[in-house]
Amino acid sequence: MNLNLEGKSAMVCGSTQGIGRAIAEELANMGASITLVARDISKLREVKGGLSTDKKQTHQFISVDFSNPIELRSKINEYLTENPSPQILVNNTGGPAGGAIIDEPYIKFMDTMTAHLECNHLLAQALVPGMKAAKFGRIINIISTSVYVPIPGLGVSNTVRGAVASWAKTLSLELGSFGITVNNVLPGFTDTARLEGIIKAKAQKTGKSEEEVIAAMKKETPAQRFGEATETAAAAAFLASPAAGYINGVSLPVDGGRTGCI
Repeated sequence: MNLNLEGKSAMVCGSTQGIGRAIAEELANMGASITLVARDISKLREVKGGLSTDKKQTHQFISVDFSNPIELRSKINEYLTENPSPQILVNNTGGPAGGAIIDEPYIKFMDTMTAHLECNHLLAQALVPGMKAAKFGRIINIISTSVYVPIPGLGVSNTVRGAVASWAKTLSLELGSFGITVNNVLPGFTDTARLEGIIKAKAQKTGKSEEEVIAAMKKETPAQRFGEATETAAAAAFLASPAAGYINGVSLPVDGGRTGCI
């Protein structure tokens, strides 16, 4: 099985913590040169310093806020004038705060759509020409199991994640003939800062203790535990590899079996 990414480069968004960081580390272990993308420069430097260079890769970072797509476009264009275009793009952005969908303001939908769908699209447009030239490309979107089954209390997230999944499926149809695949990874309950926030909010809303909320969430999952960021990263890394060249347009749950559909 060819999992070798030596000589390839990957741009990984949201890569200073949680799932994004785990993906960047795994792709570096497979031989890819990594361009980290996130807001916090100090954290970007920290993560960059810890990436594997065993296969003589070079790593770098871009500091940018996904709430500002104009800035993102400018920085990506500047990056591409100085560097070869990466063949692997991992779109990964933190989700919005929870809330009942009927109560959510219009601006929250628009802000979330900007940070997720608009920025994903902007990055794909910038990097796809290089992928076509290389006759190898991987676009991997980290979304949510809400693509299949909406999660109560996450109205805006459910809506936007579904839009990203539809965008990705459409893109996969257009790019498949160029050796470019577009797939989604759908994390379930994964032990990250995002999950901690959801647990705290649910405990406050229901009056239950965080321990009770955690126990109930684990009970929903056949694996009876939360996932690790490295487990989601392993799925994304496989989809990025040459071995996954005939997997295109899929949404892969990494959720311990929780999602209630085939």
